[in-house]
Amino acid sequence: MKFSELTISDAIFKATEKMGFDDMTPIQEKAIPLALSGVDLIGQAQTGTGKTAAFGVPLVEAADPMNKDVQGIIIAPTRELAIQVADELNALGRYKKVVTLPVYGGQDIQKQIRSLKKRPSIISATPGRLLDHIKRRTIRLDNIKQVVLDEADEMLNMGFIDDIRAVLEKTPSERQTLLFSATMPKPIRLLAEQFMKNPDRVKIQAKTLTVDMIDQSFVKVREREKFDVLTRFLDIHSPERAIVFGRTKRRVDELHEALQKRGYTAEGIHGDLTQAKRDQVLRRFKNDQVDLLVATDVAARGLDISNVTHVYNFDLPQDPESYVHRIGRTGRAGKTGLALTFITPSEMPHLKAIEAVTKQRMKEEKAPTYQEALVGQQKAAMQSITDTLASGNMDNYKKMAENLLDENESVDLIAAALKVLTKEPDTTPVKLTYESPLMAKRDKRRPPRGKGRGGYHHRQDGHNRNDRYKGNRNRKRVHHN
Repeated sequence: MKFSELTISDAIFKATEKMGFDDMTPIQEKAIPLALSGVDLIGQAQTGTGKTAAFGVPLVEAADPMNKDVQGIIIAPTRELAIQVADELNALGRYKKVVTLPVYGGQDIQKQIRSLKKRPSIISATPGRLLDHIKRRTIRLDNIKQVVLDEADEMLNMGFIDDIRAVLEKTPSERQTLLFSATMPKPIRLLAEQFMKNPDRVKIQAKTLTVDMIDQSFVKVREREKFDVLTRFLDIHSPERAIVFGRTKRRVDELHEALQKRGYTAEGIHGDLTQAKRDQVLRRFKNDQVDLLVATDVAARGLDISNVTHVYNFDLPQDPESYVHRIGRTGRAGKTGLALTFITPSEMPHLKAIEAVTKQRMKEEKAPTYQEALVGQQKAAMQSITDTLASGNMDNYKKMAENLLDENESVDLIAAALKVLTKEPDTTPVKLTYESPLMAKRDKRRPPRGKGRGGYHHRQDGHNRNDRYKGNRNRKRVHHN
């Protein structure tokens, strides 16, 4: 089905044309007509299936730019996704003059209040900052007509379910609610039952991960050896643009600083960085000023990053679905990509769970030696010389080369040039804080060991499953979205 077949205003159809939309994706084809009819809707689809337009078109269509009230809100798990959603809705609302404002933590709240005074029709927000504005009465939900919960399962994983419930309780009962989620865990189903009215359901079967262009492998390595093994692989692979995934904010901070210490151009990104710092890091990565981006799953979600050649899972993700999301950063647009996962001996049971989701076996790599890493860097130096030869722009150096050849053997000269160009593997001592391995789920038929209750065993390093530092359990939770 094409966008031209939808019953939408000329202004929105013109916007979809301008955006290059022609054929609808499966979720768009099923969800948009239902949402336009005004019913509550649950859409189950993976990231990257066109969900934003699936709810964006109905929201912009229903909005009245002459009405000065906020008429629609989208709640998203991360700052980046809130911004990305607002950008797409502003493109859809360009000709209808419908404005969508992104509202998120990390940005100056006074700046947001000034923007809110310009009366946007739609708000795309993260839960914590949205609640903050509601309490300040700088956002009023009295006249909300539509609410969208985007990536609801991710918001559950991040601990925002109570915040979402608090927001929904402040909206009018006569509203349309659209909920989009890749999976439907029980808390999300209960939320839908409580706040939605006989919702229609649209489920797009998750496609088998396209792994043809992604070379997936794993290396079995002890925790204390992981960093040295990572740097040796980096020396062998010489990635043009790579993402290294760590499980916690502390890990990301230590890892990117350790990589810099060993001479790699690396930056880290996680939820505790200010928005200005996050923007700076991403800009440097996209502009090839940084080769390695070290990130948590939460920070990487919703990022618009292309041309990633390598993904390194320094720490295993919390679940196989996150693995799929991670490695999907590479192998795009017909280009090949490489995904390498570091697995400690106690984490080997997770390998089968990942392979069951990707429907492809990962091949095992041996941890490279120092000598193999050196050979990798030597090959990179040789390639640099070959590329320079191919460019042909060497006239200013030929006289010096002739003088050197008069006094030295040609083989010795080339060997010296290679030695100068080769970045020999750095063995500067680096110590990372120990991170507990990801524990396998306990068989419910067996009695629990220790104080852990079902599911994953309790971690001992002060970090929970969602990369949120626990510290004192009696401390008030602080939002970092």
